[in-house]
Amino acid sequence: MKQNRGYPIVSVTRKAENSIQTGHPWVYNTEVVKTDGVYQNGDLVDLLSPRGKYLGTGFINDHSKIRIRIISHNANDTFNEAFFERRLRHAWEYRKTVMGSDVSCCRIIYGESDFFPGLTVDRFNNILVTQTLSLGMERLKPMLFPLLYKILKEDGQTIDGIYERNDVAIRELEGMTQNKGYFPLEGLTPPESTETTIVENGIEYGVDFENGQKTGFFLDQKYNRLAVSKICSGKRVLDCFTHTGSFALNAAKGGAAHVHAVDISADAVAMAEANAKRNHLEDKMTFQAVNVFDLLPELQSGSKDGYDVIILDPPAFTKSRNTVEGAMRGYKEINLRAMKLLPRGGYLATCSCSHFMTEELFCNMLRSAAFDAQVMLRQVEVRQQGPDHPILWNVPETNYLKFYIFQIV
Repeated sequence: MKQNRGYPIVSVTRKAENSIQTGHPWVYNTEVVKTDGVYQNGDLVDLLSPRGKYLGTGFINDHSKIRIRIISHNANDTFNEAFFERRLRHAWEYRKTVMGSDVSCCRIIYGESDFFPGLTVDRFNNILVTQTLSLGMERLKPMLFPLLYKILKEDGQTIDGIYERNDVAIRELEGMTQNKGYFPLEGLTPPESTETTIVENGIEYGVDFENGQKTGFFLDQKYNRLAVSKICSGKRVLDCFTHTGSFALNAAKGGAAHVHAVDISADAVAMAEANAKRNHLEDKMTFQAVNVFDLLPELQSGSKDGYDVIILDPPAFTKSRNTVEGAMRGYKEINLRAMKLLPRGGYLATCSCSHFMTEELFCNMLRSAAFDAQVMLRQVEVRQQGPDHPILWNVPETNYLKFYIFQIV
């Protein structure tokens, strides 16, 4: 290194060096050779190659399997408030560019893709909802959150509060506690209610950002829902794993003759039904709290009316490499049954939100299901997550959503 930067030094393996040089921001426990200098978990450290070459700077955490999360490869960077304000501004300007008028309801910070490892910030109209999953970001919150609020306010955006959804077990693996609640911002009194209203694709939703899944609403499928709505005019639609009804509502707004929306969660179904009434779409929609794995075989027995379009938007069946095989069986079962239920000329919208279910694995599963169902798949569209969830090609973990629309032929 050309200068003494004052940060503790961490020497890493050749394997880690190769990974870092390709742009991947993680260094695992097994890739740390030695440390030199005193540090606390969550501090910044400099990384050196086996030959002593500077590789980058990142947050260290001995509690985490991901030992170091890199935020810069530039030895001249100074990690002060101005540095992080620039990054926040870059993230906001990017969203304004790629989301346009949809910027009032989008993901503003997407972790590693925005070079804030472990940090998520979703905007639901007047509320920002955050999730902090790395200790480095946790320690920076008192600086980052007021900065982000300032940036948005200066740009004429109305933000009434920042709500933290840190009620996830993964924080404990990082040595942090779980919690949720409003983050205190000087001079701002947040609303008492933890519900707000958003508009997506012309559809109004109530969002419970205190108790809803993840941060309260799944933003990544915004334009995939719109794509589905375009094929539903005059058709009978079955929306499986409807959650709060987003795909179903888009189908109904797109002119579907009838939409049946199902989910295993009675609370989710109640919210979906409320959203239908909110949008005056209840007359063409029905709802059911049921396990999709039980419903599809029942429908296949011929006891129900048929459908022209089936939507499969399941939760992640796998969150690790160790459970991929079981997830493949689950994905294949629902897709096979959907293919058998649909008539020739019907449409299937299907997806996976698991990074570990790679595109290759997912496509192989679909081919196998189609073979067993004795149908052919005519591809209509292939999509991914929205651009507010940007994919960094050198960080495969940022590429997780696979979304396909097929016609059954």
